[in-house]
Amino acid sequence: MPNDGSEQDRLDLSHQMFKITMGDKLYLAPIGKPARILDIGTGTGIWAIEMGDDFPDSEILGTGLSPTQPTWEPPNVKFEVDDAEENWTFQHQFEFVHCRYLAAAISDWEKLPGGYTEFQEYNLRVYSEDGSLTPEHAEREWNDLGCGACVSFGKDPEPGPKIEGWMKDASFADVYHERFRLPIGPWPKDQHLKTVGAWNLVTLEEGLEGMTLRLLTQVLGWRPEKVQVLLAHVRKDFRDPKIHAQLDL
Repeated sequence: MPNDGSEQDRLDLSHQMFKITMGDKLYLAPIGKPARILDIGTGTGIWAIEMGDDFPDSEILGTGLSPTQPTWEPPNVKFEVDDAEENWTFQHQFEFVHCRYLAAAISDWEKLPGGYTEFQEYNLRVYSEDGSLTPEHAEREWNDLGCGACVSFGKDPEPGPKIEGWMKDASFADVYHERFRLPIGPWPKDQHLKTVGAWNLVTLEEGLEGMTLRLLTQVLGWRPEKVQVLLAHVRKDFRDPKIHAQLDL
């Protein structure tokens, strides 16, 4: 993904969508009042900042590959440039570790840290429960191509449903998994899912070109013009109320 202002805005939109999806909550783990909190892949830092406001007595560290966070964070919140896949050099243990939105960005999930850990991660495979999304749709072609490209260079686009097993294999205790549906577009009749779907549509359309161009041109060898033609059809599918496509969180 690019790392420009538009992408930062999209990440903040995704943050709001995640909160709405989870009942206006920043986390689900029963963490009490942790002394130290680590936010891996902090992005714009919005989750860490809101946690800093909610837990003024906690020390919160947000890490990411780029220093894109604001300079007006709460006094108990700090940010560092760090690669989660490199060796851990932190001097302190963390009581709560938060990891979100790193699907197709991590090669070895089982190397991530211990502590009370919460993963809010996608299964990036798009599907429909009623068969309205078919292999003939551009949306399905786009998704299959993108996920396949991620796999080809060692990044898993579907960590969400696998993390529970990985954590158990790593001897974590009290492992709990909950699935959330993320419709693409406001097609559901359920009002909550309709709202989530509207937010999801915005975040996907905002990031569609950025998340696709590099994968299809640099990994699969497509010409940019061919990618743009595909994306035009994908946008049309996104907005077709007869296609009940969704992702899982």
